Amino acid sequence: MTVSPDTLFRPFRIHSLELPNRIVMAPMTRTFAPEGIPGVRNADYYRRRAEGGVGLILSEGTVIDRPASRNEPAIPFFHGDAALAGWKGVIDAVHGAGGRMGPQIWHTGSTLGMSGWEPDRPVESPSGLLAPDTPRGEIMNDAAIADTIAAFARSAAEAKRLGFDVVEIHGAHGYLIDQFFWSGTNLRTDGYGGQLIAERARFGAEVVAAVRAAVGPDFPVLIRLSQWKQQDYSARLAATPQEMAAWLQPLVDAGADVLHCSQRRFWEPEFPEIDGENGLNFAGWAKKLTGAATISVGSVGLSGDFLGAFGGESSTSAGLDRLVERMERDEFDLIAVGRALLTDAQWANKVRAGDAAGLKGFEPTALAELV
Repeated sequence: MTVSPDTLFRPFRIHSLELPNRIVMAPMTRTFAPEGIPGVRNADYYRRRAEGGVGLILSEGTVIDRPASRNEPAIPFFHGDAALAGWKGVIDAVHGAGGRMGPQIWHTGSTLGMSGWEPDRPVESPSGLLAPDTPRGEIMNDAAIADTIAAFARSAAEAKRLGFDVVEIHGAHGYLIDQFFWSGTNLRTDGYGGQLIAERARFGAEVVAAVRAAVGPDFPVLIRLSQWKQQDYSARLAATPQEMAAWLQPLVDAGADVLHCSQRRFWEPEFPEIDGENGLNFAGWAKKLTGAATISVGSVGLSGDFLGAFGGESSTSAGLDRLVERMERDEFDLIAVGRALLTDAQWANKVRAGDAAGLKGFEPTALAELV
């Protein structure tokens, strides 16, 4: 590292919550919650990241109370007495280590998990599609939509009751909320569909509004968003800044405090035809267009992106100069770190100490462990 990392360690305030630095642990699906219930191993896993200096921890995706809301059998629930008791143990462990944390609440829609596991109920999505022209599952009716929105709100209220510091809604990567955003999987002709992204944003905005109502005005609400989908890495919801504003502004107006903008590589410009090859990334444009705080994410501190990781590729530790330069100009407010933290719980402390030689790379074997 040839530049000082100090800008990463400035405090940041979200409502009444002050974070000690700008480093966020990104949500990463781990499937280590048998019967959907997190236990001591899960609590220790997150506690170690708090001890390692992460400013804000976001949990793995944890699903709401809807039939077939998860696509792998060991994804944790965020509903039911046993699962919520497990999450109480997690947040108590994180707080005991001086950390701050929020659950990412999730519905996987009609997506397939990596293992090929199938739930015992039909999956659901806006138009009964997994991807464009790829049928899978049931079309959600009005009652299913209303119950899903209410389930997101209940999980958010439970997060606040248990003592979590924030809540994040998963609206990215081709899962349920994102399937409403995407014209390829939302062919509805009612009020939840439409030719325009602003029309297809309605479901996501209603989820945000219900969550906001459930947690009150001062509890931070985040939503994770992406252009790309696991069904199509080249998909784009917004081809212009005007379309991006039409997509994101309703979410902010509904009560989202922070937009968590997922890219495969955080340094890539979102609209290079407008501001060049060193132009604003997704999080930078989201902040510019809406005025909301943003989190950027994508291959931070590593040489390769996450797609290579799932293909069995290793990544070496990489410098943070590009990140520091972008944060020094306040392009975005927070930076989420994924695989680097999965491998090295002390990553943030090492960066702060300038211990570049001590930073670890990523090995795919880490995906099979909870360390």
